[in-house]
Amino acid sequence: QIKESATLTRDVLEQHFSDLKGTLKKLLDERLLSLLQEVDVIEQESIKPLDECQKLIEHGVSTADDLLREGESAVDGDVGQQNEKLCNFTKKALHIQLDSLPEVPSLVDVPCLSAQLDDCLLTILKNQIFRHGTVASRPPVQLEEFVEKPGGILVRWCKVDDDFIPQDYRLQYRKSSASHFEDAYVGSETEFIVLHIDPNVDYQFRVCARGDGRQEWSPWSVPQIGRTTLVPHEWTTGLEGYSLSSRRNIALRNDSQSCGVLYSKAPTYFCGQTLTFRQTVGQPDRRDSLGVCVEQQNGYDSLQRDKAVCISTNGAVFVNGKEMTNQLPAVTSGSTVTFDMEVVQLGPCSNEGGNFKLRVTISSNNREVVFDWVLDQCCGSLYFGCSFSYPGWKVLVF
Repeated sequence: QIKESATLTRDVLEQHFSDLKGTLKKLLDERLLSLLQEVDVIEQESIKPLDECQKLIEHGVSTADDLLREGESAVDGDVGQQNEKLCNFTKKALHIQLDSLPEVPSLVDVPCLSAQLDDCLLTILKNQIFRHGTVASRPPVQLEEFVEKPGGILVRWCKVDDDFIPQDYRLQYRKSSASHFEDAYVGSETEFIVLHIDPNVDYQFRVCARGDGRQEWSPWSVPQIGRTTLVPHEWTTGLEGYSLSSRRNIALRNDSQSCGVLYSKAPTYFCGQTLTFRQTVGQPDRRDSLGVCVEQQNGYDSLQRDKAVCISTNGAVFVNGKEMTNQLPAVTSGSTVTFDMEVVQLGPCSNEGGNFKLRVTISSNNREVVFDWVLDQCCGSLYFGCSFSYPGWKVLVF
């Protein structure tokens, strides 16, 4: 692990600084080109009026030179031609303003280009570069525990750096055969149930954190393998009053007038586990029920019957069809109802049956009831079920 992570860290550092050098060179080249273009623009704008002034002066000098040669020719000619040439020369000289020159700017008004390059940039860059990047001997958070769930895995993690103050955590996972991780959870909790996990398949998990007030994420934890051997909870297909999701872990009470209890496909709830229902609410009815039972019994419209424990949507708790005096809050949208059971056996348990007691804890909206459920037979696994009188109820089980 040390050698592999050290090699990976070297590769990351070399690639990052190689990319950084390429980006810096590109930015410096762009800045140089911009400054050179500024020089070109100032040069062209400043030289243009001086070029025009030079052309006017050169034209005046050329005109005066031509007039001088014409005057010399008039003087050197014969007398007959002299008078005519001198007359023409005089007329031409009067029309040419030899003493008129364009205004030439003073030397201080003529642009003189220079470049100002502040050496403090190198100092600033040097300080920033020397503080850029860190090497951590271990990540600030690590994966702590994997708990098997039916069709899922409860992942727990913990902070291992006392000086690190986390703001958010980020959990990712992938099948061991996949090439890319995907986000499972981002938030402030230190545990999360990852659902839609295929049983008996290895999954790789990793977690990182974001420090308080910071934008960047910490290094990833050491990846660890988790798996579940428990098949996912599924509702039974084919009951007229309910529509199921593709994974059959979500049941929706539809508009059908048909009523009855929707059971699990198999007795997949085992004592010692936590069974969780999360629901979207519809119109409640006192006969509604969410709970577990020893066996499927058709002909009932509720789990408020023998060999079953359940909670009604108004919060009433029923054990073998009898309502308890203790009551939970009414079921609300997005809230969870959980069932936890442990075996408390009375007398010998044999194939012929016998007294069998389960310690049941039902929790809803931060309140719970605890009671003993006495059965006349051993039950290692139980069915779960639900019943709703009106449409709009939707229940996820996990």
